[in-house]
Amino acid sequence: MEGGYQDTRWEGYVDWRNKPALRGKHGGMLAASFALVVEVLENLAYLANASNLVLYLSKYMHLSPSKSANNVTNFMGTAFLLALLGGFLSDAFFTTYHIYLISALIEFLGLIILTIQAWTPSLKPPTCDPSATTPSMPCQEIDGGKAAMLFIGLYLVALGVGGIKGSLPTHGAEQFDENTPQGRKQRSTFFNYFVFCLSFGALIAVTFVVWVEDNKGWEWGFAISTISILVSIPIFFFGSSFYRNKIPSGSPLTTICKVLVAAMLNGCMSRNSSNAIANLSASPSFEPETNKEPEENAKQTDEIPTQSLKFLNRAVVYKPAHPALQCTVNQVEDVKIVLKILPIFACTIALNCCLAQLSTFSVEQAASMDTKLGSLKIPPASLPVFPVVFIMILAPVYDHLIIPFARRVTNTEMGITHLKRIGIGLFLSIISMAVAALVEIKRKRVATDSGLLDSTAPLPITFFWIALQYLFLGSADLFTLAGLLEFFFTEAPSSMRSLATSLSWTSLAMGYYLSSVIVSIVNNVTGNSGHSPWLSGYTINRYHLDRFYWLMCVLSTLNFLHYLFWAMRYKYRSAGAGASK
Repeated sequence: MEGGYQDTRWEGYVDWRNKPALRGKHGGMLAASFALVVEVLENLAYLANASNLVLYLSKYMHLSPSKSANNVTNFMGTAFLLALLGGFLSDAFFTTYHIYLISALIEFLGLIILTIQAWTPSLKPPTCDPSATTPSMPCQEIDGGKAAMLFIGLYLVALGVGGIKGSLPTHGAEQFDENTPQGRKQRSTFFNYFVFCLSFGALIAVTFVVWVEDNKGWEWGFAISTISILVSIPIFFFGSSFYRNKIPSGSPLTTICKVLVAAMLNGCMSRNSSNAIANLSASPSFEPETNKEPEENAKQTDEIPTQSLKFLNRAVVYKPAHPALQCTVNQVEDVKIVLKILPIFACTIALNCCLAQLSTFSVEQAASMDTKLGSLKIPPASLPVFPVVFIMILAPVYDHLIIPFARRVTNTEMGITHLKRIGIGLFLSIISMAVAALVEIKRKRVATDSGLLDSTAPLPITFFWIALQYLFLGSADLFTLAGLLEFFFTEAPSSMRSLATSLSWTSLAMGYYLSSVIVSIVNNVTGNSGHSPWLSGYTINRYHLDRFYWLMCVLSTLNFLHYLFWAMRYKYRSAGAGASK
């Protein structure tokens, strides 16, 4: 009876009541589908504000275009960077189930603060007409307690979003059995549809909610976001009886630090024959960890560590520098895996620096153009609808047509590898920046010919030109984000999966931060040459955005070559990565 009971359990997983998770009852596509529905509502709540925030800060909080852009990139960057915290807590102390619920409540609290401020005129700066102001007499910027309320609300939202991004994708992916080809294929489908649902939430955000913000008031927009995140909590909770939740296995950062410190200290000590790595078979530190998944144990129980990153092998010795630094072969191999995926992570930062332009300068460009579609006036912040719709079309086509075709052609389980998907996205980012530069040249030419360089009046050119760069960047985002999420989840050790998957969002964060740094550097360098800075002026028509986009195109090209260097040398460790069907 005991053996049969063991066969029905998911080893290393529990249900929401902390009882053993059972096969046939917990996990599977039904359990993962709750995460997909919740992602629609969560991303709606977040992106409804983030996509239009630059205009809210400039129009209602009276910040300059550059300050507004930097505040938006800092806010979005912080939200995605905090995904590391959510992933770390999910792996180390809590389950992804609990981290989502806690994070959703924090985001809900932040949105309540922002909604109250938007509803109350006394909590905002005095209203003024921007067209009646001059450079010497601008509108009064938000400051003091009002500014504190604004940024407390924003960064509570950022904290909640970070926790959700760091836990929800992993929570959904952990519902599948990775030891079977069917389970791995379902997991791949989940990641594709996770990006689809993320885009579906974004579609509602940048159309309906943005229209409400621009036509009915920001207080209504914040209220919709608040209701959306509130509704997501009971929906997620309704799936509790179906989830299998991975048992936290302790801090992955502790393991990483221990191996690195042990390798460094042991390398400084003189080793005799009894302390050599060759005698690992007699070492008490070489005991396979029983909390590993079966597939992972089968791959990592060799008596001698692998020869890649050999300097880390010094961490596994009979007599370490200190008893607390005793490391197993499994721990060393886990740290090697993490170090190997870091170059791939670093190569995606430049792409996300390009994506940051979608929420900043591109929105301001569109606001300066003719945004009418017949008799309907389109809010500039709704421009992301173009890449969002394209992603929603391409994601199912990719999963149901392209991948099956690629599997037949290559006779492999994956069809198209994760690294190839990421590479396609990086290449598309180069094209998008070149297109953005050409479109800006055309927009500036229209402004010059119309004599509207110093005017805030709409230019006689349709905003659909800006949609071209959105289209290419949206395609790049689909290939890269879905590829990164699955790559980090499948390649990372099982004890570090939430933290590793969070690197996908951390790449976004560092891209947004890097965008702010590049903008500051470009302005400082170009401003010191005796000319006006590229990204400064009374109106955006005075900016030299075309030069900035060409610079980003060059940087993206160099980054792509850097990526090829690492991707061509990477060897997959996960099952199914290169296996035949």
